[in-house]
Amino acid sequence: MKNSLLKPLTAFCILLICAISLARVSMPATSPSVETTQEDKKVVVKKTPTDSRPYADPSDMREPADWRKSSQIKPYPKVKHAADGLTIRVSLKGNRVYLLRAGHVVYTMRASGGAFKKGRSSTPTGTFRIQTSRGRSFYNPKLNEGANYWTSFDKTDNFLFHSVPTKGNGKYNRKEARKLGVKAASHGCIRLSVADARWLMKNIPAGTEVIIKNN
Repeated sequence: MKNSLLKPLTAFCILLICAISLARVSMPATSPSVETTQEDKKVVVKKTPTDSRPYADPSDMREPADWRKSSQIKPYPKVKHAADGLTIRVSLKGNRVYLLRAGHVVYTMRASGGAFKKGRSSTPTGTFRIQTSRGRSFYNPKLNEGANYWTSFDKTDNFLFHSVPTKGNGKYNRKEARKLGVKAASHGCIRLSVADARWLMKNIPAGTEVIIKNN
């Protein structure tokens, strides 16, 4: 009796083991849900200010940067009384101001435009013109901040090119000055080094085209 039951039971166990083995072989190596998750992963590449610049920095950019001195070691370009085909191109995300003549960069300046909030700069973008309004210094009591060597590119004189900011006592704000060429940090104006702002105020004729873009 025992032998007669043992044979069928043994055969059943062998069949069960075979069925389990076949099921394992037919299963995929990885589950579809895992594969889908891996495929859906996106690589986020964070852009740097360098990526946003329309022109590469020249080899003679002053290194290390000095907010008191000219951005480039070479002399500033000569500008006649007329605009002489000169265009000022501003890259807000790139923190640069370019002087263009006939489409070619003749000088590059480190700059800091309006700080970005929710992806938008406080400096307006578009095409503007250098105005006749300019001066050696100003002070805004509401902001407790001023600057030297300013030149307006806005008919209302609300937006200017000027030096790195000064405090209420007239001294330069070194903390803000160190952001020049590195980070957009102003309330809307375009900050330049002291030397660059002075040169621009004295040499750039009224009517010169100013093109401001994020990149």
